[in-house]
Amino acid sequence: MLRGGHGPIRYSVEKYNPNSVVQFRFSRPLGFNGIHKFEIKEISNKLTEVTHIIDMETDLRGAFIWLFVVKSLHNALVKDALDKLENHFSGDKKSTGWNLWVRVLRKILTGKSKK
Repeated sequence: MLRGGHGPIRYSVEKYNPNSVVQFRFSRPLGFNGIHKFEIKEISNKLTEVTHIIDMETDLRGAFIWLFVVKSLHNALVKDALDKLENHFSGDKKSTGWNLWVRVLRKILTGKSKK
């Protein structure tokens, strides 16, 4: 089983089909119980839909960490990933900026900020 993560978030790859889904199960932080996944669906020869889903329950500590730290950082990371995916296939280049809270959190947690 492949394991990975980013920052304090740890997970393992639970399901992988290169044509339809990659699903991760959270192992850290404690209090994050569930999965997050990307689903890929061909709409037509020139159109594909990529969906990001989080299906997770949290305890009180996990809810606090999610609401005040992880949610904003995670959303920025997913937007960056989807921008890169779209830019790979499109002539119109996208770069979604980070909001102030994400820039502050990144500066606190990593000493770096961009966008």
